[in-house]
Amino acid sequence: MLPAVAPLRIGAVEIWPPIVLAPMSGVTNRTLRALYKPFGFGLTVTEFVSSNALQYGAKRTMEMIDQHGVEKPVSTQLWGNDPAIMAYAAQVVRECGADIVDINFGCPAPKVTKTEGGSACLRDIERCEAIMRAVVAAVDCPVTVKMRLGWTEDALVYLDVAKRAEAVGIRALTLHARTAKQFYKGSADWAHIGALKRAVGIPIIGNGDLTDPYDALAKMSASGVDAIMLGRAILGNPWLVGQIWALMEGREAAATPPAAERLNFALHHYGVMVEEWGEARAVPQMRKHLGYYLKGFRGASELRERVMRTETAAETVALVDAVIERLRLETETEPVGTAA
Repeated sequence: MLPAVAPLRIGAVEIWPPIVLAPMSGVTNRTLRALYKPFGFGLTVTEFVSSNALQYGAKRTMEMIDQHGVEKPVSTQLWGNDPAIMAYAAQVVRECGADIVDINFGCPAPKVTKTEGGSACLRDIERCEAIMRAVVAAVDCPVTVKMRLGWTEDALVYLDVAKRAEAVGIRALTLHARTAKQFYKGSADWAHIGALKRAVGIPIIGNGDLTDPYDALAKMSASGVDAIMLGRAILGNPWLVGQIWALMEGREAAATPPAAERLNFALHHYGVMVEEWGEARAVPQMRKHLGYYLKGFRGASELRERVMRTETAAETVALVDAVIERLRLETETEPVGTAA
């Protein structure tokens, strides 16, 4: 059967399925990208990296752009406010294996916007253009941009920025359909994403409020976008990616696995993190991830609270193992025909 959706092409990079992992600070490290890629991400994106920090080659910064290789193609996202520094950073990440360089005009976090980076760049579209032009000229791979609608509701500049982006050689655009001031409040306005698709000739990736596989395909179809980007919705639920992939190929979407299976994968994620990053770093980092996995079953809230207080991997694993065993026993003793 022919795919119901076409592959995404960004320059010479072909992406199938056209599902992109969103860049998320402290989340989309090489471990998560490698673990989540097989669920159906056609393109993975690193954490967003400071162009200023890349000048100095700090160990932690270089770890953020490190790759396993299995998660390719990989886009590395950069943020900053200086065209020359952004161009230099683009060269660094390209030399380190980035298949695509992505420019961050979307992050609303104060730690980024206080230095005029991320979505704060949208307050000065001339500077946006200068950054895009400099980065495109600096590297031999496709350059893309992720942005928001604008800084505020009364300053929606996304169409102007998009047209400038296309003119200077940007090869694709991702739009998160909220303003910077909205953060993640309210609903993403996909009408704007459709307007962007109609306004330019380069590929458009839609982002925002894609939590249901059928709704994601409906939004993709209605807006005409070339791909979708998933962020917060897949935290603790990478099975959503596979469900969307199935629908893109005209197949039935599989049901989300039962709680015990989800928790077994959570423990696998936990073990790989400890192995790769060491217990001292993995345990605090994995608390938030386990918080996402630990949803949707009886006692989940209490368990999340207990996991947030654990100090060692062994203690955490023992807690989750006990819940998996409880869920297994409940399933075995559940009368036939009573499953919800």
